[in-house]
Amino acid sequence: QLQAFGGGLVQAGASLRLSCAASGRTYNSMGWFRQAPGKEREFVASITWRTYYADSVKGRFTISRDNTKNTMYLQMNSLKPEDTAVYSCAADRAFCSGSGCYDVVAYHYWGQGTEVTVSS
Repeated sequence: QLQAFGGGLVQAGASLRLSCAASGRTYNSMGWFRQAPGKEREFVASITWRTYYADSVKGRFTISRDNTKNTMYLQMNSLKPEDTAVYSCAADRAFCSGSGCYDVVAYHYWGQGTEVTVSS
């Protein structure tokens, strides 16, 4: 079971940290996806033994996990209005690799979304 939280309404340039608390099992791949109104769900970042980022967030977002707390984080800095979306966390027991980590089918477990709104 995954539970995401930490979203909110912020101004452009601000920071937010999203958290995804995992329970029930150990996940070897965890990731964040987002879906803006009227758009397809898109990959944001993932973490296995390394990290992967979408080009649109590279250098601004940092994904991490604390295995002692079984929690994954997404530190989002320099937020832009185009970052506005519902952010969902996802996980899988298998290790994803390369481009596979960008694909929704790599993750069998999904949490509910947390909404992030960035005003200009």
